[in-house]
Formats: sequence, structure tokens, C-alpha cells
Amino acid sequence: MILPFLQPRVDGELRSLLDDHAWLHRMVDALGSPVNLVLPGQAVENVRRFRASHRARHLGGHVFFAHKANRSRALIRRLAAEEAGIDVASLGELQSALAAGFAPERIMATGPKSREFLWLAARAAVLVNADSVEELTRLAGIVETHDLPRVRVMTRLSGFPSVGTTVLTRASRFGVPVTRLGPLWEALARHGDQLDFLGVAYHLDTVGLPEKVAALEGCLHAMDEAARHGLNPRAIDIGGGFGVSYLAEESQWEAWTTELTGAVLGNRPPLTWNGHGYGLRNEGGKVRGALSVYPAHRAVAGPAYLDRLLDTESMTLRRPFGTLLLESMFDLHIEPGRALLDQCGAVLTRVEEVRDDGHGETLVRVAGNSADIALEQHGVLMDPLLVARDRSAQPDPATASPVGVYLTGNLCLEADLITRRKVFLPGRPRPGDLLVFVNTAGYLMDFSAGNALMQPSARTVAAYRGHDGWQWCLDENYWPVTGREETA
Repeated sequence: MILPFLQPRVDGELRSLLDDHAWLHRMVDALGSPVNLVLPGQAVENVRRFRASHRARHLGGHVFFAHKANRSRALIRRLAAEEAGIDVASLGELQSALAAGFAPERIMATGPKSREFLWLAARAAVLVNADSVEELTRLAGIVETHDLPRVRVMTRLSGFPSVGTTVLTRASRFGVPVTRLGPLWEALARHGDQLDFLGVAYHLDTVGLPEKVAALEGCLHAMDEAARHGLNPRAIDIGGGFGVSYLAEESQWEAWTTELTGAVLGNRPPLTWNGHGYGLRNEGGKVRGALSVYPAHRAVAGPAYLDRLLDTESMTLRRPFGTLLLESMFDLHIEPGRALLDQCGAVLTRVEEVRDDGHGETLVRVAGNSADIALEQHGVLMDPLLVARDRSAQPDPATASPVGVYLTGNLCLEADLITRRKVFLPGRPRPGDLLVFVNTAGYLMDFSAGNALMQPSARTVAAYRGHDGWQWCLDENYWPVTGREETA
């Protein structure tokens, strides 16, 4: 019978750090379980890879890190010292970005905005990406009432029609519909003394390339329409959604989806807790529904996805989008969150208990819960790494007997499963061993973290290279000068 492993992809600095098993155990022994581990240096490298796509096409514009993807102070402080911008979606995130050292010209305010959020954005002179004509009007009123300088603004658009092949798009509550742009141009002209219009934007809740192509096509046409109305647009923001490939092998992802289908049909033993189908169901011996999980293996993701989008030819203008942006002298802004944090972190958890449930299944309880490791919430499926307390007891994947287990958390709730799929480990874990969930910095680490039932939330540690190998400090104590000797 096929054992559906989903081995995570672990690259570069993260691989080097996770190979030091004694170091990992010292972290958990000192700080408790779970521990969030972040690598600020890897985030910088990821920004440079995205910037390379701009430079290859001679495009201006910013790489705005989507702050909501991770709360780490270390990550944003390090990015503030590099060629990155930051996208903030709340008043608290704006305060966090300013405190981390981001200059206002490198901050973009997005998302739902309170009057307080709009006031601070205007007062600090950051770029405001608005979702409606009403929001622009409120912002203009704040600028006028408080006698503030003109505020740079962009406007998010939505409801893009497809050209050629029909592309199914979902309705969005964010953005001005492209079929109703007249009131937008009127508002921008009316408030020209308060608002400096830079251009248009989109942010789609999808990684589907056809939808993004239709949106970028629509933005280019909207820029032309804005110019015809006497405005001076000069930038397009295409948001995020560039994707991450979480798994090492595509074949494992294909095998798992095939085996899940077999389990739903009853053709093999269950692969999930209580027969959960991740969107699939058995109706009269036929599989119905759609698999509702993140595509954990992606052939094209991150900067390579951006390259593919920019190299795609416009259906109506018949030239690659990168060429069209350059010819129009438009800046290109992007807002990667998950993709910019690829390989930037891990969650370390201690195994508390290993037991049989009396029905042939093995349950492994860890000191942590499904809010600390939000794999299920975001539909990301991958195995953790097993790090034995005793290095001599570390299972060798080449010779060990794999074991399938269900991972449970520390909350007194039936729903507190770290993952509803059965996880296959290279050997049976023991209390005191670690399970390491890798590549969790983007949305999977602290997006939903709290202290439910008074269980402690994870401490976050920043790891960086020092003269004597890997060094660390608490997240709140990390600054770009940490561990560095300045030279004159």
C-alpha cells in the first residue's frame, strides 16, 4: 500500500539551521513549546529575488511586504533596512511599520480603514490604497479639515471582465467595479487639492494566472481611461498571490490526492480523522465536490510566477505585460506576503504524549495547538520533521519503519487537531522529541495565535549568522544592527 508522505521542501539557511538538532532542543528547553523561529536574512534574499524581476524588465516600483502575513518585529525591522516597502492593513500595523523604521514613502495602507487609520496614514504621508469612492471622500475630508498636505492614493478595482476565453471570477467586497469608474474619476478630480492619484490596483484571492491576466489587462485600460479624464496615473499595484511550493516532490502531492480519493470512496483505509474529505464526498460510489486545499506543490511560484505573469502577452494589446508597463512608464507595485516569507521560519513543538486510541490509530499530542500551527486553517498540507531528543534514536528514513499518526493539540477541544490528515513519520515519536513544522512564516505561524484556555502562546526567536555560527535573540530584541560590528 502506498504511504502518502508529504515531505516539506526545506532550502538554504533554513535547512542549515534545522540540521542542528541540539540547537533546536535548546530553544524549546529554554523557551517552552511551541517556539516560532524566524530568519530575517532569508526575507531580505526573497525581496532581492522579486526585485530581480523588476530589474530584468527595467521597471520601477516597490515590493511591499504584506505585514499581516507575520507579526514578527524582527522580520519587519530587517526589511525596513533593505529595499523593501510594507503593506499595512490596520492602524496597529501602520504604527508597527513606522516604529520599525520604514520611511513613509515605503508604506502602503490597504484593507478596511477606520477614521483613525486614515488620519494617521494622511498625517504620516503614506500611500493610501483605497477600496471605494466613499473612502477617498472620507480621506479628502480628513486632509482638508486638518490642513494636511496632499496624500498619495491608489484605487483598487474589481470585477474585471475576461477577454477571449471566459474566465470565472469570484465577486469581491474590495475595490471599485470597473463597470462603474465614472464616479471614481469625478471624485478624484473634485478632490485634486487633497489627493494625489498615482494609479490603480487589484488584489485577487486566488493564485490562478488567468484571473490575474484579466485583472492586469483591465488595469491597463483603466489607466488609459484615467488619463483621458485629465488625471496623471503612473503606477499599477498587482497585489500578492504569487504562491509558495511547500513540498519537495510533486509526485507525493499527486499520490496523496489520488489516495485521498480512494479513501473517500472506501477503496483504502481512511487517511483523515473521521473520514474528513477536504471538500470531497462519496455520493453513491462517485466522488463529488472539489478539493479545498492549497496546492502544496507548485511548479511555478514566487518570483517565477511574477516572471510568468509579466511575460504573458496581453490579449488586446498583443505585447507582454512587462513590455507594456515599460512603454507606458508605469511603476509596478507588488504585495507578496506568503511568497516573501518562503523558507523564513519554522514552528518547534515538543511531543507530550504518544498513545493508541483503541481503534488502531496512533495519537501524538504536542505542546501547541492548531492556532499556533495554522496548517488546517489555511489548507496547507505537509509533514513535520521529527527531531529525536536522543540523536542516536533519530530514525533513518532509508531503514526505519514509517508510522502513520494523528497530531493533536493541547486544547480541551475535539476540534484541536494540528492536521486532520494522517501524517506519516519515519518512526514512532517519543515524549520529549520535537516535531518541527517548516516554512510556516507566511500566515501559518502566528496569524491566529492566542492564549485559548490559558495555554501559552509561542515565543518568537530571530536566528541569524554570527562569527561563531548560528546566533539568536528574542524577536522583540532584534534590530538590523544585532550581531553586527559597524565599520568606519
